[in-house]
Amino acid sequence: MFLRRLMGLFSVDMGIDLGTCNTLVCVKGEGIVLNEPSVVAVRKGTNQVLNNGNAVGLVAKEMLGRTPGSITAIRPLKDGVIADFDITEAMLGYFIRKVHGNRGLAYPRVVVAIPSGITAVEKRAVYNSAERANARRVYLIEEPMAAGIGAGLPIHEPTASMIVDIGGGTTEVAVISLSDIAICTSLRVAGDDMDEAIINYMKRTYNLMIGPQTAEAIKIRIGSVAPQENEGSTEVKGRDMISGLPRRAIVNGEEVREALKEPVGQMIDAVLRTLEQVEPELAADLVDNGIHLCGGGALLRGLDQVLAKASGLDVRVVDDPLSCVARGTSDYLEHLDEWRDTIESDEDEY
Repeated sequence: MFLRRLMGLFSVDMGIDLGTCNTLVCVKGEGIVLNEPSVVAVRKGTNQVLNNGNAVGLVAKEMLGRTPGSITAIRPLKDGVIADFDITEAMLGYFIRKVHGNRGLAYPRVVVAIPSGITAVEKRAVYNSAERANARRVYLIEEPMAAGIGAGLPIHEPTASMIVDIGGGTTEVAVISLSDIAICTSLRVAGDDMDEAIINYMKRTYNLMIGPQTAEAIKIRIGSVAPQENEGSTEVKGRDMISGLPRRAIVNGEEVREALKEPVGQMIDAVLRTLEQVEPELAADLVDNGIHLCGGGALLRGLDQVLAKASGLDVRVVDDPLSCVARGTSDYLEHLDEWRDTIESDEDEY
C-alpha cells in the first residue's frame, strides 16, 4: 500500500472512455493521449496476450478475422460492459503502461466512463479490472454525464441539457440538470448493430459474406440515414455464400440507408421515449436548448436531420464527438471536489 501511494505521486492520473469499439485516454493538460481499438490478441484457449503482452489495440485489430487457428483476436467488451474480465484487465494494464511510457510501476487515479444502465455486478467488474491493472483508485462516471461535461453543456445550471451518446455498444440518452441526470435511457443498440445490419443486408441482397471491419468501412464511407447530394457507391469484397469463392459487389448509399433503417429507428424511438417522460419545465427548456449528439454514431450523415424531424427540436453535433466522453472524464477527475456529492468510487484511498 505504501508503494502504491509513493508511486502514485509519480503517476499520471487519467480519464478513460472504456468503449466497446475504442478506448480513449485523456490526461489533464494534454488532452487525448491514446485512442486505440478495444481489441486484444491471445493464444487460443488461454489468456496469454501475444507479443509479450503488447498485442493490444491497433496491432490486435489488424488481426480481427485474419488470425490462424492458434490465435484469437478478442473484443473483451460487449454492449458497453465487460464480457471477459481477464482480457479487459490485460488491455487496461497495457494502456496505462503506454501512457506512462511503458513504465511498469504506475499507480494512477482513474475515472472510467460506464453506460448508465449497467448492473452493480457489471460495475464491480470495471472496478476490479482497473484495480488489477494497477489503478490506485477508481472512480466511475455515467457516460451521459461525462459527455455533457466534455461537450461544455451548462449541466450545473437549473436548465435541461439533453445528450445522445451513440457509441459502439450502447446508445445513451439523457436529460441533465443541476449536475445530475434527471432521466436517462440506456439502449444496447449502437454502432456494432449498424455494422451487423449491413452484414445481414449484404447476405440477403447479394449472397455475399463480409466481416465487421468491411461493414464498418462501408458505414463510414457511404452510410447515411437521409438522402445526400453526392451519395456515391463503393466496392465491397467478401465471400460468395453459394460458390464459396471470393468476389466483389457494388453498393450505393441508398442501399446502405435501407440496411441501417432498423437500428437507427430503435435509437430514434429511445430518444422519443425519453422526451415523453421529461418533466414539463425541463421539456420547455429543451425547446430552446435542443439535443446534442456525440459519440461515433453522431458522425452518421443525416442523423441530426432525421432526429430533428422526429422530435421537433434543434439537433446539434458537438465539437469532436468522438472524444467528448473521454474529455469529460478528465475534467471530472480535475474537479473532484465539485463532484464530491456524486462521486462513485471503489473505496478510500490507500
